[in-house]
Amino acid sequence: MTVDQRNPAILAGVALALCVVALGLFWPGVAMYDTIAQFGQVVSGRFDDWHPPIMARLWTVLHGAVGGEAAPMLVLQMTLYWTGLGLVATALARTGKARSGVAVLAIGLTPLFLGWQGTVLKDAQMLGAMLAAVGLVAWWRLRAVPVPAWAWLLVSVLLGYATLVRANAVFATVALAVMLVGPRNWWGRGALALVGVGAVLAVSSPINHGLFGAASSGVERTEAIYDLSAIAVGAPGTPTGLSAASVREIAARHCVKPYFWDPLGEATRCGGLVDALHAYPPGTLYGLLAAAIVRAPGTYLAHRMAHWNSTERWLVGAGAPGALPPVVSEANTLGLASPAPTVRLWLNVERVTVDTPLGWPIAFYVLALVGFVVAVRRPAGALREIALALLVSAILLETSFLVLSIASDLRYHLWSMVATSVALVLLIAERRPTRREWLAGGAALLLITVSGTIARIVLPQAPATYAAQLL
Repeated sequence: MTVDQRNPAILAGVALALCVVALGLFWPGVAMYDTIAQFGQVVSGRFDDWHPPIMARLWTVLHGAVGGEAAPMLVLQMTLYWTGLGLVATALARTGKARSGVAVLAIGLTPLFLGWQGTVLKDAQMLGAMLAAVGLVAWWRLRAVPVPAWAWLLVSVLLGYATLVRANAVFATVALAVMLVGPRNWWGRGALALVGVGAVLAVSSPINHGLFGAASSGVERTEAIYDLSAIAVGAPGTPTGLSAASVREIAARHCVKPYFWDPLGEATRCGGLVDALHAYPPGTLYGLLAAAIVRAPGTYLAHRMAHWNSTERWLVGAGAPGALPPVVSEANTLGLASPAPTVRLWLNVERVTVDTPLGWPIAFYVLALVGFVVAVRRPAGALREIALALLVSAILLETSFLVLSIASDLRYHLWSMVATSVALVLLIAERRPTRREWLAGGAALLLITVSGTIARIVLPQAPATYAAQLL
């Protein structure tokens, strides 16, 4: 057996070893507030839709079968993560591109990516499921072999799970599916994507509330409440469903923040001031929002751009919370334990990168746009098609945050960041970029890096804790 023939087996073994080591490092999984709340539903058997019902139901099945609190979900998301990356890496090696395969596995070791994968959350579940789906397709297509029917079925299950496990995942999953199996022309892809997104939005509520038996929590109102409150403060007098007294108090207490909507959701902070909006049915509430946007478009755009800048972590002060994955579980009475103290060594590595472009979603978004332009100019081929699917999925998800986003946590961007990274490796593996392409990508990244670094030097340092961000 030659070295080239051994490379796929070596990379497969490395992916397996990395998965085992990562599981050992983060075992039994880190539990954040969302993790605790969701496991509380698993224990109680009472589910609502604030957290994804499909994840709670799956967790219930796994917990009943093997116990282990968060551990079964950690195994699931970590296994899917490394399986997806391992399949792509091994497929590259089987086509004589072992160095590119090594690069794909190196992406999996990126401190922030792997750190968040050690936290049991819907975002990590989504990332793992989507990577596994892409890995399955790449395993056959990169070798110019038709994907078998059973594999497509598994891909559908993985993408279906990813779609239901995050409210805005539909923009990423539908785009990915359309790019992998849809028509070749862009008009057809766009039309199919619109139909797909509409279909998913139409069936999500019946699935969550009917099939999975989740009670309504009012989570669907949060976006409208966030945006209406911002318009009310920024354009006084605009009809928003809030009284003038409430608007004055919201402004005085600084309840509307670019970083997140949370002050408006905290009863002890500002929550009581928007009670009037909670009384509206969701359809009526979004009708109010549409009318307010028409009356005060500049205020709305300024608010959305301020939030998008915050969630993309571009022109912001240094040290904003929500980027570093936790390594200690929050205090709880449900038996959700913390990993061994050795995990703090990984936290030290993460701290080195968190305030660099490796922790800025905007840097990956810009590279995805550059990569997309490069990809569409190349002739059709397996590497190019999978890279293009990843890039379109990442771009549409990031772009959706311009309209649908209420918080700035880094974990919301994990798929876009990882998908962009893998796509760029595939494009480089297909053909060495031209000098012009290198210059375009380098210039775009330099612009983001310089402007983002200057902002972190000049702007006030961000509050370092959740509680401080609320004030």
